Formats: sequence, C-alpha cells, structure tokens
Amino acid sequence: MNRSLRQCSPTFKTYTKTCSLLFWISLVACNIASAEVRLPRFFSDNMILQQNQTNAIWGWADPGEEVVVHASWEATTSTVTDSEGRWKVFLETPSHGTGHSLRVAGSNTTIIKNVALGEVWLCLGQSNMGWSVQNSFEAEGELAVDLPNMRIFRSAREHWHTPLEENRDRLCAWKGCTPESAMETSAVAYFFGKKLHQELGIPVGIIQRAYAGTPIEGWLPWDEQKNDPRSKAQKKLFEDTALRMAEKRGETAEKALAVFETELASYNGKIDAGETMKNKFKQLTPPIITRPATLGHQFPENIFNAMVAPIIPFGIRGIIWYQGERNSKNIPQALHYQHQLETLVRFYRREWHQKSDSHMPKDFPFQITQLPSWHAPQSAPSEGIESPWVANREAMRLATKNLPNTHMAVSIDTGDAVALHPKNKKPIGIRHATIALKNTYRKYPVGEGPRYRAHKLEKGRILIEFDSVGAGLKPARSGPLSGFAIAGSDRQWHWADAKITGTTVTVSSPDVFEPVAVRYAWAMNPSQRNLLYNQEGFPASPFRTDDWLLYDPKAEIVEVTKPEKPSGYIAHDWVRPVMKP
Repeated sequence: MNRSLRQCSPTFKTYTKTCSLLFWISLVACNIASAEVRLPRFFSDNMILQQNQTNAIWGWADPGEEVVVHASWEATTSTVTDSEGRWKVFLETPSHGTGHSLRVAGSNTTIIKNVALGEVWLCLGQSNMGWSVQNSFEAEGELAVDLPNMRIFRSAREHWHTPLEENRDRLCAWKGCTPESAMETSAVAYFFGKKLHQELGIPVGIIQRAYAGTPIEGWLPWDEQKNDPRSKAQKKLFEDTALRMAEKRGETAEKALAVFETELASYNGKIDAGETMKNKFKQLTPPIITRPATLGHQFPENIFNAMVAPIIPFGIRGIIWYQGERNSKNIPQALHYQHQLETLVRFYRREWHQKSDSHMPKDFPFQITQLPSWHAPQSAPSEGIESPWVANREAMRLATKNLPNTHMAVSIDTGDAVALHPKNKKPIGIRHATIALKNTYRKYPVGEGPRYRAHKLEKGRILIEFDSVGAGLKPARSGPLSGFAIAGSDRQWHWADAKITGTTVTVSSPDVFEPVAVRYAWAMNPSQRNLLYNQEGFPASPFRTDDWLLYDPKAEIVEVTKPEKPSGYIAHDWVRPVMKP
C-alpha cells in the first residue's frame, strides 16, 4: 500500500489532537484556574532583549484579559488576549545596558529581573552546532571564564509533528557565562558570542537550538517544501517505512503517542517534585519519540515545529547556521542543498519579519558554516562522486551569492580525518564573529577569506581573481600553493602550479597545454594542502570555474562512507595561520 501512516490510521489525527490538547491542559490548568498571565521560559530572569529594536513579547492568559508590559526604561505597552488566551505586545528598547527589569501585569504580576539590552543571535543546526565546549580542544582555556553580561539560553532537543507554541523543557533558563554554563554550550556559538561580547563591549545573548542527525528538511515547514521533488521523496520514504514497521512490529503512532504522554507526565511530575537531574551528569529532559519514522526527528518539518516555531518572533540580530552533513550523503543530495538552503533563509526571514509586525528586518544577517574537512587527506587533484561534501560546500557558496546579507564561514582547515564531530570548533566560532564584526557591526575591514570572483584564459594559463583579499593573498605556509587543479577540454584534472600576483592567482601546468578550467580544494579533506589565505589569516573557499556535471544522473548513486576509527585513535588539531582581522 502506498499510503502514509496518518492515512492508514484513521484515528491518528484525532488521537494527535487529543494528546496535544491534554498536554496543554495539563501544562496550564493551574494557571487557567487562577487566571495567571504567563510567558515562555525565554522571557525570564537574566534574559537579553535585542537593543534598539521593537521586540515582540508574548504569552498566555484568560481570553479577553488585559495584559500590560512595563519596562524599567519607561516604555509601556498593553494588549487584550484573544479568544484562545494568547497575547503579544511590541516593546521598544533603547541602546545597550544592564540592570533592567520588566513588569508583566494582568490578574497577576510577573517581574523579570536582571534584564540586559544588547545583541542577540540565534544558533541553529545539527550535532556539530551542538558540540559542546567541554568536548572541544579549547575547553581548558575556558575553565576560569566569568562574563556575567554574556548570556546563554540553551534548551533540550525536541521535535513534534505539529507546530508547538511552547517547548516542554521546563528547566531551560538564561544563564550568565560561567565555566559551568560555558562547558555545556555549543563551542561554535560560545566562541562566536564571546568574541562579539569582548569586541563590542556590550551584552551579548546566545540562543542555542541544535539537534543531532537532522536534515534540512526537518528545519522547514512542509508547506515550504511540498513542491520539492526530493523532499516529497524523502517524506514518502519515511511514510512507507512507518507503514511497514506498523505492519511488521506494531509501531503505530497511537502507541508512540500514548507512551509519550505517560513519559511526559512522569517528567512533569519529577519537575513538580523539585527533581532536576536524570543522573549524576545529565539534567532531566522531556521525552521524545523515535519511532514511527513519521513522528521522528528526521521527518520533514518535525524539527522546525519544536525548535524554531516556538521562538518566532523573538527579537534577534541574526542567525548562525551549522547544518549540512546529513544532506551530504551523495552528490545529487549535496547539490540540491543550495535550493533548500536558499528556501530556508528566505522563509526564516519572512517569518520573523511578518510575525514581528515588520519590526525585524526583511534581510537580517544569516551566517552559514561551510562543512569542514573529513576523510583521508586529499591525494587526487580533483575528487569525484565519492566526495559529496565538496559539492555541499559549493552549494553553500553559491547560496550566499544569491542571498543578500548572507555570509559563510569557511572551515576546510578544521575537521578531522576520522571523526564526524571534530574538536577544533574555536576557529569556526571566531570566524563567524569576525564576519559579523565586519558586515553587521562595521568594526573590521575584513571579515572572511578570499572569494573567487572571476577568471580569464591567457596563453596557456588561467588567472583567478578574488574578492576579500584584505592586505593581500598568501599560502598557509612557506612553499608553493598546492590546492589548485587544472584541466583542458578533455576534462582530465592535473595538479597545477599556482602563483600569487597581487590579488590574482595564476594557474598553469606543463601537462595541460590549453587549459579551460580550474578547481580549488576540490576534495572531502583538502586541509593538509598548502591552502590559499589572505594576510588576515582567513582561508579561501573551495570553488570551481567549470560547470561540468559532477555526476551521471543515469549512473548508480555513490554514498559517502564513514572512515573506520583505528584502535587508540587520538584526535589532534591542525596548524593554520593566525587570524588577525
């Protein structure tokens, strides 16, 4: 049968609505009974609001109840809840500062203390965005950090099959930056936020929402991708899998939701009793559903529904995005990522702009993390269908060219030959901060590495022109550049001689008499080549000048394989030029 799990189970929708209704009733019953005005947990003590902006603040109360929000900087706004008890106001904020408070009043009054005004960034992605400081090479240097005005909001992983208004995590909270809060925070987000905080000299807030093993399809509502053939194919695959498992193992949505409700009640009961820890090391988190596939974390839209929808339209300056490994299993999938990424960026900007009553800019900053190096070091001049990550890197590079105010942190000189989760995250965080300090805050003259701009053929050689050269181009270390490949009309790639002349790299080879195309760092792991940088210490992105097909649509698809981890393997960092913007 070619039907979805929802279709094959006529009671699924009714059951889902019932479970969702029971959840909301159990969560707010006591508040409704006493007509309490309440807010999501990210409106709480120690929070940061985006400075110099009209910020949305929202929550719930009795239908028809008046809610007044007054800020210590003498701004006041009010509204009346709708028929379902929802309310949302817009509050103007002045320039940065600390020691503020918010008073939210209706039938009850909530005082939010120690509110800071500053710069707020939302950090989204899969496991490498979630990879913590304590699991990174740079952890030891952060053991004495004390930055009370760098605030961190980190919540548990959640996913759901319909959009959530409020997350179930009842222990998430804003925290000042201490060794303890730093260690558990995303390393990329932490080093990004820390550099911004120290360079700008004002409060900075980092909101981390990461979920391991999630494809980009999960981070978009279905309506935004329902006409995408690859998304439809993925959705059908999950639906067919769920149906097959329902018939084979009895894994039905009804059973999964019933178990979930029992586990959620247990979680809430423990929190109500004052418990916070699952064990000695892990905090209690709300339950999640892993099967059937239609309710899992890889099903289209399920991540967006729980990790993004509940926080829209919280006032932010911009978004840092680190996701793509899950969409780079083969080259066709990796190339398609460009379309999906452009769709996601446009949608997020539109959603924030519209739901903030146009107070969030239509093109707020969006920064993308290009995939790092992985697999054995590059040995061939140009790798082929076995290397989909390089195709994903190109997809990201091209997406940033097509989208305004969108930038990319290049990370090919980070990574690991074996581990999918490399520990050298600090350079990526610093590069994101530098991009923001250049493009958003206009503080730095250079924000990133050389960007391929154009090329021209000239007497048996090809001249490559670059933007973002800063004070000039240079190799990563002494010796000739070794990451360039060149080909003639026969499309056979050869290692190239590459020489820097001002802002141009001249590429040639005695084996290619009439060259027509150049590729640079075209491999899964080009990190050990003598790569191209600018004098400020930022690497050039992989690129190609040709538009040749990277795979045969009629041939069998080749999937990337996971390297075998040698016994006793110990990860180590790689040498790279010092960054000095």
